[in-house]
Amino acid sequence: MPRNVLARTSKPRAFPGPLARRQFLRGAGVSLALPALEALAPASARAQTADSPMRMLAVCNNLGLLPDQFFPTDAGRNYTPSPYLQTLQPHRNDFTVFSGVSHPDVDGGHPADICFLTGAPHPGRGGFRNTISLDQHAAEHIGHLTRFPYLALGVNVAQGKRGISWTGSGVLIPAEEKPSEVFKRLFVTATGDEIVAQERRLQLGASILDAIADQSKVVLQRLGARDRDRMDQYLTGVRDLEKRLEVQKLWERRPKPVVTALPPGDPASTKQYFVKLKLMYDMSKLAFETDSTRLVTLMLDSVSSPAVEVQGAQIKDGYHNLSHHGKAPEKLDQLKAIDQMHMQLLSELFADLKAVKENGVSLLDRTMVLYGTNLGNAHTHVTTNLPTLFAGGGFNHGQHLAFNKDRNYPLTNLFVTMLQRLGIPAKRFSTGTSTMAGLEPVAAA
Repeated sequence: MPRNVLARTSKPRAFPGPLARRQFLRGAGVSLALPALEALAPASARAQTADSPMRMLAVCNNLGLLPDQFFPTDAGRNYTPSPYLQTLQPHRNDFTVFSGVSHPDVDGGHPADICFLTGAPHPGRGGFRNTISLDQHAAEHIGHLTRFPYLALGVNVAQGKRGISWTGSGVLIPAEEKPSEVFKRLFVTATGDEIVAQERRLQLGASILDAIADQSKVVLQRLGARDRDRMDQYLTGVRDLEKRLEVQKLWERRPKPVVTALPPGDPASTKQYFVKLKLMYDMSKLAFETDSTRLVTLMLDSVSSPAVEVQGAQIKDGYHNLSHHGKAPEKLDQLKAIDQMHMQLLSELFADLKAVKENGVSLLDRTMVLYGTNLGNAHTHVTTNLPTLFAGGGFNHGQHLAFNKDRNYPLTNLFVTMLQRLGIPAKRFSTGTSTMAGLEPVAAA
């Protein structure tokens, strides 16, 4: 499998001096309370706050993994690794494996993938409306600290139909599936004319939002109480978007990071599923290493993938068809080869993140990696007992946390833990009402 060899990177260059808040607002021609931006703070303050930020990478494989090959048969720190986890043994103390977890009331089989990071109930029912995803909730709090509030990525995604990043109003955020475009956004600096054109587009967007807000004030006077609540929620979203537009304008004039890695090519065939996946892992690492973003989601649309190419194996059937194996040995062997390749690329990702040091700490220790699925068993479409791995982030790993397989533990509790680890004072998220039981951060020295 071709590897995109990544060389050293240099961090984004800072502004030469602190940017006065009033001066910026006056120059932008708006009166707006901006969040506390690193770019608006003195250089000394930026150095103190940006040295070792926490990041998050959430990966959903919507066909999951063969459960009997993934789950260990025993629990605790001395668990015996399953066949799949054998591949990850070099990093045993860097991840925790969960069993007996799921999202309460998230059912419906394949449609459940859109709820992987939201936990919104009953996605298969008519009239379903999704809720905000974990990454977008986090972006509302820390997205302004980086050039890109988040990156939503995908492999073989059905554009505009599948994804795991959702806005607060339940709108899908399309996933980018071209590694070359991700690289361009992260590291290719626009020309002067392109910057001016982008600033005009951003200003036009702000003007449209201003007009919407003005017209909405008139409409509000004619609405009943319930409709006023809905309109207030809508206007809150408009105001949030206004703030993001202003922040984005500020970043347009800031040079992008300089990296020596070559721009990746885009695999031409959907069969090159794992080549695409490797490149997206590489782009995620580069984005974190340069602090271009701290939030990345990656949707692996295995349902929409054909007979994928796996090094050292002959895959004859489409990925989705193999998941409905009917216990046929030939199909199971092909599926095991696919799953093992997932584990191999995860192992390489962990190694790559561990190889990068940031103030004496590995990038993996500063990055929470969630790898999971919406299906406990793709063959039967069940959405309970989800195969789930959680790595990095400075937690006391090296364990199998086994919960009740009949009465599953809420996976959304892990999301509360992740939000808190990002520095967000969350007490609940979706159906999660506490932090993840048994998962503790490494004690500070």
